Amino acid sequence: MKKENIMFGVIGLLLGSIIGFMFANSLNRSALETSATASTLAPSANSNPALPPDHPPIGASDGPTGAAAIQQVTAAIEKAKAEPQSFEAQMTAGDLYYQIQRFEDAAKFYEAAGKLKPTDAEPLVKAGNAYFDAENYLEAEKWYTLALAKNPKDITARTDLGLTFYLREPRDIDRAIKEYKSSLAINPKHEVTLQNLVIAYRENGDAANLQKTVEELKAVNPNNPALQKQ
Repeated sequence: MKKENIMFGVIGLLLGSIIGFMFANSLNRSALETSATASTLAPSANSNPALPPDHPPIGASDGPTGAAAIQQVTAAIEKAKAEPQSFEAQMTAGDLYYQIQRFEDAAKFYEAAGKLKPTDAEPLVKAGNAYFDAENYLEAEKWYTLALAKNPKDITARTDLGLTFYLREPRDIDRAIKEYKSSLAINPKHEVTLQNLVIAYRENGDAANLQKTVEELKAVNPNNPALQKQ
């Protein structure tokens, strides 16, 4: 099969996914808008369903819609394939694949971008986010770990690394707690990490540490959703 035919086949499959995704969104948009809250911790429409209750989404999904989305995505894919040495082209293609929830496809472009700028942690974190939302927690762990080797102070990546241990089957709650504590060593008032730690201690049955962490979370945000389960 000629290379050009392969390209058109990939684009055709992609267009079908976009159209189907937009159609589903058009059916559900009013319901999503009705159920949205003002809380910054409310999950977005494409947040990973395996996340703990009330956990904020891992990645952002704001992007183009309608005909503009089709044109932008197809152009980005063509550009990324035509310019394999362009960091920006690989990242853009990854972002657009992510926005239409083709997470593992997005991850491949982020991986390619990471090879082009081996000192840059951003594409590694985004690859981790994409695999996380694909519920491939082992791969997500790998890419968050690589990102943290370059930027060990990234609290968000460290906390999300902890979540990969919490959400996998079987769960490794002790390792998740270890990563959350590493995040809090950088910023002891990081709300999302405290929230995750509350959830982990609650599930682990560690009453003493649970109460201590609940008090710490209350001091940061007494209205955090995780506190409503007390």
